[in-house]
Amino acid sequence: MTTHLDPARVPPPQGPREDPHRSLHGEAGARPGEHPGRSRNPLVKVAGLAWLEFEKPDLDRAGRFGADFGFAVADRTPETLVLRGRQAAAACLVVRRGQQARFVGPAFQAAERGDLDRLARGMGGTVAAHRGGHAVLLRDPSGFPVRVVHGVPDLPALPGRAPLPLNFGSEPVRVNATQRPAWRPAEIQRLGHVVLGTTRFGAALDWYLETLGLIVSDFLYLDGQRGRGPAMAFIRCDLGSVPADHHTLAMALQPHTGYLHSAYELTDLDEVAGSGEYLREQGYRHAWGLGRHIQGSQIFDYWRDPDRAMFEHYTDGDVFDATMEPGWAPLSRSGLAQWGPKATAEFTGTSDPHVVVAAIKALADKGNEVNLHTLRGLIKAMSS
Repeated sequence: MTTHLDPARVPPPQGPREDPHRSLHGEAGARPGEHPGRSRNPLVKVAGLAWLEFEKPDLDRAGRFGADFGFAVADRTPETLVLRGRQAAAACLVVRRGQQARFVGPAFQAAERGDLDRLARGMGGTVAAHRGGHAVLLRDPSGFPVRVVHGVPDLPALPGRAPLPLNFGSEPVRVNATQRPAWRPAEIQRLGHVVLGTTRFGAALDWYLETLGLIVSDFLYLDGQRGRGPAMAFIRCDLGSVPADHHTLAMALQPHTGYLHSAYELTDLDEVAGSGEYLREQGYRHAWGLGRHIQGSQIFDYWRDPDRAMFEHYTDGDVFDATMEPGWAPLSRSGLAQWGPKATAEFTGTSDPHVVVAAIKALADKGNEVNLHTLRGLIKAMSS
């Protein structure tokens, strides 16, 4: 039997499916008049993220999570726990005893001692001795204390495992040997970045660019609201021709100001996956992963500590030198990863009942950037 098809009803030939995430960096750049993503004349240019400071009521419990997550203990007193990675660097975390669990603020590494004096004069701070070096304590527009340090001695490197030898194509490097990575705690190499939410995104963004000399790698904007400017920024250190992590700091417009997560580099994908299985066996709460991000490209896995603070294991992140201009892309839940499971409500925070209360408070505060229009845009982004 011959079947005659109406040409008007025959679907056109299907070519290769276009990758919706292609060219989200670089080619999709700024439009005329949009935020340049850097200051022409910053007060200083910091050299990196030194450490993060927290308060916890139970340092023993914080230490157990730290060991399971992959930190080594650098120092411990009755009132302070200092956790580190394997590389020669400052500590990753300084955890002090406090009445409640909270993120205090970040510490950045000054490029030279004179930068502390410039910051003190320009921002009204005071240079003081700190952890074997010197520091000046500032406060950003979101209210976070920001410490800038210089001369704090690096901790010596610790021995660690090498990346697994991987066989690719016609040139195997592993012959007559199997691959059996263990499920065990990670060996964190170093602190990578911190992500903060803020109701005063624009003012905070400009403060970090103008005061600390950070530069933007990628902007995200609310769909249909690009004209109001970015709603999220991935920000790196300006090291000139030396490549720097795609983001040392990321900030997002949120209905509440606070810590979102921090990230720690591991050796390879198998360590990210194997240490995740170990954390699952220990009963820790998984937030999201495994997957590969778009902005930054890193392979990620997110976990909660016993106080519900979120921590990320990652590997294989992008590095940019100062010539790379910001990319621009719409903020969306589906656009947070190239592959992997869809971003969970646990990760986005939409399952947190406190979000509604925070949104009501933010709408009542006329001194921030949260209004009904932006709130609708954020809700749309996290459902798209």
